[in-house]
Amino acid sequence: MTAPATARRRMLTGLPITERRLDVGGVATSVLEAGEGPVLVLLHGGIECGGAYWAPVIARLAERYRVVVPDVPGLGESAPVERLDVETFTTWIGDLLAQTHASQPTLVAHSLLGSLATRYAVRHGDALGKLVIYGAPGVGPYRMPARLRYVAIRFGIRPTARNAERFDRFAMLDLDATRKHDPPWFEAFDEYTRSRAGVAHVKRTMRQLIGAQTRPIPDEETARVTTSTTLLWGRHDRMVPLRIAKRAAGMFGWPLHVVEDAAHAPHLEQPDAFVQALAAVDAAVTERRR
Repeated sequence: MTAPATARRRMLTGLPITERRLDVGGVATSVLEAGEGPVLVLLHGGIECGGAYWAPVIARLAERYRVVVPDVPGLGESAPVERLDVETFTTWIGDLLAQTHASQPTLVAHSLLGSLATRYAVRHGDALGKLVIYGAPGVGPYRMPARLRYVAIRFGIRPTARNAERFDRFAMLDLDATRKHDPPWFEAFDEYTRSRAGVAHVKRTMRQLIGAQTRPIPDEETARVTTSTTLLWGRHDRMVPLRIAKRAAGMFGWPLHVVEDAAHAPHLEQPDAFVQALAAVDAAVTERRR
């Protein structure tokens, strides 16, 4: 087993998961599955390691849901596509939901994939039971912060441990405290993410996502989302500031759940609070439907 594969395996050690490799829309796709119950699909953001990023919350979520965690095309262990645009993503996720028997799931989509998931919901919202847009730039007027652009470019060119730390310190409110949750896991996360960041097709996919999914979705398009939609954000998100979520909440009537003491990745920084926030989303949607 190669060093990157070993690092990924360490990220997933001890989780109650099965892993499959499916042909999804013509793309060889790695999918993790765990638990039983209502279906919860977790879409990672624009991060090279793919779905293993969700590892710190999978076991707890699997106590309540059947959790489906894919690597999107071109990231993690999934094969690349020529271009990960809205059309390609729409075909891919539609087939993913069909093959995993994810009927009317709750879809939680982080960061850049939250922008793509919103665009999917405009076109195929009837395929989803609930949508949770999690730290996504596309739902409002967004300009990438200069510091984020700097650390992202440095890491993209040279995915060294030092450049990874620069990026992580911007992404998280308190990187040192987050590492202390599980130092061996974080070491494996860092190693695997950096190894994937050096792969040519992963670099290409990241460039495509950053170039397209940081552009705001026109408000008139977003307003066509009919799926029951909730916003979930870290209070101190420097990558996609909370004001983006507050504007979207006011404009589209979407409830907003804010995770305290966290920035762009509450599921890593405050995993218990993240799981509680998803439970609150379920409770709120059930109440609204009565």
